[in-house]
Amino acid sequence: MRLVRPLFLGALLAGAFYWFTTHHPGANPAADVISRPTHVELSEAAGPEKLDSEEQNNIDVYHRVIPSVVNITSKMMAYDFFYGSVPEEGQGSGFIIDKAGHILTNYHVVGESSQLEVTLHNKKTYKATVIGRDRAHDLAVIQIKAPEVVPAVLGESKNLQVGQKVFAIGNPFGLTGTMTRGIISSLRPIRSPEGAFIDEAIQTDAAINPGNSGGPLLNSHGEVIGINSMIATGGSNQSAGIGFAIPINTAKAVLNDLITLGTVRRPSLGIVSLPIGPELAQELGLPADYGILIVRAVQGGAADRAGLHGGNERAYLGATPIMVGGDLIVAIDGDPIGDQQDLANAMNKHRAGDSVSVTVYRGRKKMAVQVTLGEARDRA
Repeated sequence: MRLVRPLFLGALLAGAFYWFTTHHPGANPAADVISRPTHVELSEAAGPEKLDSEEQNNIDVYHRVIPSVVNITSKMMAYDFFYGSVPEEGQGSGFIIDKAGHILTNYHVVGESSQLEVTLHNKKTYKATVIGRDRAHDLAVIQIKAPEVVPAVLGESKNLQVGQKVFAIGNPFGLTGTMTRGIISSLRPIRSPEGAFIDEAIQTDAAINPGNSGGPLLNSHGEVIGINSMIATGGSNQSAGIGFAIPINTAKAVLNDLITLGTVRRPSLGIVSLPIGPELAQELGLPADYGILIVRAVQGGAADRAGLHGGNERAYLGATPIMVGGDLIVAIDGDPIGDQQDLANAMNKHRAGDSVSVTVYRGRKKMAVQVTLGEARDRA
């Protein structure tokens, strides 16, 4: 009995202490720390945020151009070893170029797809028809039948400058209606992964990602100066600040053929030529140490019709016989021509039927000859 009584008293005191510390007002330490005001006061702006002139121009360009930019979904059948033919789907961008609903985009966006769908900025979707493909320039034209489409304004890419501000609008990773901005980082020739050579490609640090392909690159006035085409990523498959666009002048040079013929009539001088360097020029006694020497003017070709001369004297380049004594081409439309790549670049700026000024040396005499370009078959 003596042992039970102290235990009982101890339990009673412990219970009383617990009740007092948990139920007595002010006994909860947390309640003393937290203070809850009756209302919250915030510092708020006096009115709507004012935009500076640069911000306002960004917004104006976006609203002006976004109705012309479209999302392109392509579907094609691919073969799988286990499942046979299976559909594959890809996405890209494009922009409307006329009231007839023609849309300019990249060839690699369209490819050889069996089915195309175009979604406009207003979320309406239309089936599209491929009008023309130009794999060599990575360009394609498709068409939709939609009412009251809004064409983009095509600008000029001839006199672009490094440092010039640009905007890119498209659908990166399927995120429709996205605009990024940057500058022209460089103007350089490049070759795409598909093998298309782009002369004077526009390099930009404006963020370009998968899905932007085919969308417009714009100047600060909202005019299209390029078609966003590819990115250099180092394997990350996303923007690393180096994107490339096809100059709009390259596209304008072939648009008529793409729409009216469905293909591009490649221009040609109709010559067999030999690139000339300083050593060979000295050996042959030529008046210039660069250019391409006309070995043979194809009969009935553009050069032949214009009166340009091929070689008339046999010589040997190592063990290879060549004909020398022909005209030496050193420029086309004022642009220096040093080898066949320069000639190909010059041809890429034109189409069959265009007239160009070809600067040649005939013997020691320098002269300019107007040549109407023919249609390429096997040679430039």
